[in-house]
Amino acid sequence: MLIHANSKLLFIGDSITDCGRERPFGEGGGLGNGYVSLVNALLWAAQPENPVRVVNVGTSGNTVRDLDERWQKDVLAQNPDWLAIMIGINDVWRQFDGPLQKEWHVSLEEYATTLERLIQNTRPSLMGLVLMTPFFIEPNKSDPMRAMMDEYGAVVKRLATKYQAVFVDTQAAFDVVLQHSHAMGIAWDRVHPFLPGHMVIARAFVQAIEA
Repeated sequence: MLIHANSKLLFIGDSITDCGRERPFGEGGGLGNGYVSLVNALLWAAQPENPVRVVNVGTSGNTVRDLDERWQKDVLAQNPDWLAIMIGINDVWRQFDGPLQKEWHVSLEEYATTLERLIQNTRPSLMGLVLMTPFFIEPNKSDPMRAMMDEYGAVVKRLATKYQAVFVDTQAAFDVVLQHSHAMGIAWDRVHPFLPGHMVIARAFVQAIEA
């Protein structure tokens, strides 16, 4: 496994990461009921001899702007060994469910610039970084929101290569499942997965870190 024993692995993101985690920091039994808790369980069950301390600071509704505002408190001050970031769903979604609220919109350029600045300022202090794509559980790649989400995901892939991060393509993981299941069987709104969808994310994460 890429993450060494006794590492502190911190997850940051939006509602998909949050999933009802405890405040101010989700840990132990307070990791929430989503993929972060599943990752923790999979790591513990698969490699109990290699314990990893998992912490969840996901916050529902966040965009990359919100991560920027709380980065010092929720990331830098926590001194993680490994950091996992999944952000971008709301950055895209607000452009579709609030088209007239321009102040809510995070352009592709702003998303890329902000995310890279956060990574650039943090990467030297980390043993490892995991970058996870945002996703839209929609098989039609020409769907406007799916097409835009893929553009934001491409930014994540580019930054993962540039900063030697572990890359988790959550969109690709869902695309495999979508060959056999309808999107609404995975997430009623095509964004917030039911538990099997969270397992899709957790499995992709665990495979990427070679656990």
